[in-house]
Amino acid sequence: MLTRRAIDFDTMVDTLKAAAESSRLRILVLLAQGDLTVSDLTEILNQSQPRVSRHLRLLLDAELIARYQEGSWAYFRLSDGEAAREFVHGVVARLDPADGQLERDRERLAAVKRRRQERAAEFFRENAARWDQIRSLHVADQAVETALTALVGARPFGSMVDLGTGTGRLLVLLAPLYQRGVGIDFSREMLAVARANLDRAGVTHAQVRLGDIVDPPVERGAHDLVTMHQVLHYAEDPARALLEAARLLRPAGRLIVVDFAPHALEFLREEHAHLRLGFADAQMAEWLDEAGLDLEAVEDFAPRGDAAAGLTVKLWLARDRRLLVADDAETPRAGEPEKA
Repeated sequence: MLTRRAIDFDTMVDTLKAAAESSRLRILVLLAQGDLTVSDLTEILNQSQPRVSRHLRLLLDAELIARYQEGSWAYFRLSDGEAAREFVHGVVARLDPADGQLERDRERLAAVKRRRQERAAEFFRENAARWDQIRSLHVADQAVETALTALVGARPFGSMVDLGTGTGRLLVLLAPLYQRGVGIDFSREMLAVARANLDRAGVTHAQVRLGDIVDPPVERGAHDLVTMHQVLHYAEDPARALLEAARLLRPAGRLIVVDFAPHALEFLREEHAHLRLGFADAQMAEWLDEAGLDLEAVEDFAPRGDAAAGLTVKLWLARDRRLLVADDAETPRAGEPEKA
């Protein structure tokens, strides 16, 4: 069984004081449904920015929420702390969803999310031709996703990080399994797309953040599953990117990498910024070993149409070779059998 972490008396008093105010409680309810900016919250709460900012500062001081920067925008999210998140979700779950104030907040939140989706759709329209050109060269995404979900398994687990999350597709795909998901991407435009997709899918227990895959803004040694889907070929130093991904894992945590086998399509380097034209199994195994991971499975997906002119998609599954200690072993890990 999972054991809840105790909260000391003084911390609990501060936590209760911070949450026990109508506007701040409304903010917690809203952030339980996804990350928002000060402007978003100002619009939804129908309050001045200074007033909203003051409420946010008090919640930050109580460590119930966290702040992160994305270019010129500051986003707010629920705290990563297990005790804080458990407290907030417990309070939110006890509220009557039919309450008039909360209903009005949800309506305004829906309007904010619709604008996100409109911006995401515009970005896709502008870039669809470029992405379709690459998709035409390899197997359908569904085949890879089916194999990936089979490898992850059906057992729920604690935490997932998707490095180079792009559209947030893997966060949506695996949402029924993880308790908390985080997607990292260096493109603010792609993060807008990912947020819109998470909103559309109703995924509220995942968030996306601006960051570099070789210096991701998430805690190390704390995650059961890390994924890197079609991102490694953009990395200046793939070996370092894999090492940093490995450092995010708990003992016995797993890393899944999806990318291309070696190919000679130079136009991908010249027109689509691919720095690496695929990866050989031997090279991948060597890098994973240096990162402290054991390669457990490799799968190949042949290209569509003319094989000579297409791209073979590869899926590599590796596991952190450190053993779980007794306390950690109580927490479900991705793909592990349940104990008797």
